[in-house]
Amino acid sequence: MESIVLPDDLSTYCTNGRMTGRQELMPLLETHLLQTHCELRLAHLALSMMTVGYVWQEGETETIKVLPRSLSVPFCEVSQRLGLPPILTYADAVLANWKKRDPDGNLELLLTFPGGESVRGFFMVTLLVELQAVPGLKSILDVINGICDNDVAVVTKALDVVKYVDPSIFYGIMRIFLSGWKDNLLMPEGLVYEGVQEKPMEFSGSSATQSSILHCFDELLGVQHDGSSAAFLRRMRDYMLPSHRHFIENISSRVSLRSFVLQQADERLTHTFEQCVARLVEFRNYHINIVTRYITIPASRARQLCASKQGLAEELDMIRKAPTALEERGTGGSGIMTFLKTVRDETKDTTITQCTNGNQVLPDSSMTDIQKAASELTIE
Repeated sequence: MESIVLPDDLSTYCTNGRMTGRQELMPLLETHLLQTHCELRLAHLALSMMTVGYVWQEGETETIKVLPRSLSVPFCEVSQRLGLPPILTYADAVLANWKKRDPDGNLELLLTFPGGESVRGFFMVTLLVELQAVPGLKSILDVINGICDNDVAVVTKALDVVKYVDPSIFYGIMRIFLSGWKDNLLMPEGLVYEGVQEKPMEFSGSSATQSSILHCFDELLGVQHDGSSAAFLRRMRDYMLPSHRHFIENISSRVSLRSFVLQQADERLTHTFEQCVARLVEFRNYHINIVTRYITIPASRARQLCASKQGLAEELDMIRKAPTALEERGTGGSGIMTFLKTVRDETKDTTITQCTNGNQVLPDSSMTDIQKAASELTIE
């Protein structure tokens, strides 16, 4: 990790518009000496952070159209070897962007953006979601094996692990640095990667939909996404590591868990399955609440303050810098609220029992505790 040399504070160069000057002094990097998977992942993280810092350093006032050769050539070479696109992905910003701070296992970020503790909270909380999901992901194999062996007890026990995966928050902050150059009004023609090809290329920005977690659970539980939501989720798999994509595809190719539950007609198995679906629905409901709190409401307030020209000078200055073209879109380029509500409703349709007010399957009370704790988090 120490071999990757970046400016002492990348966020300082982003906010002061000094990335261009630094980039002009940067030599064309050789990538053939990168041998291990870890070296390639760290190189992709460093190059992707420098790329989005360079592209978005002036916000939406001076959009960059060409990525200089010193960045684009090594970035595309490393990306090709990893099977990732040449843009900051979730695999970079979250999965590769950490190290152990001490022997006790406390974590800290390798690279960051402007935003101080809010940036740290964004990435660290999202990373903790990934860590919390590990037992659930491991239990997927037990579920599949149990179905193949026609073993209701094994499947039920494995689903119990999935049911208790703790969800958390994907904050709606720092959107411009996480945004890409596909389905983005600020860069309708994409970005030219100098020295790679003359035609502009389009890539979506880093998004929670690029995490393999929900894709895995959707495939396991048999959640059926249709139309534009299905197409968008499918496209986001192109931004995952190949091994993650293959794991999701393997789950999808196995015997249907939902069909197995229906065939067995076992009360405890059915209830456990319904609990898993309910937890996934609740997670997506909570995601909608967070997006409302950190994107929709602030965007509405920004419009009001801009119209009235009232408010604190500092607040008005922050609003002027906010990416207005992205108000109704996620960092991956989706129409965020429509998309989130659609996938939430599609998840609801996976339930087996007909839910009424009297017998609706609800997630356990631990979800309420998580919501309460998360709602007390603040973004400075």
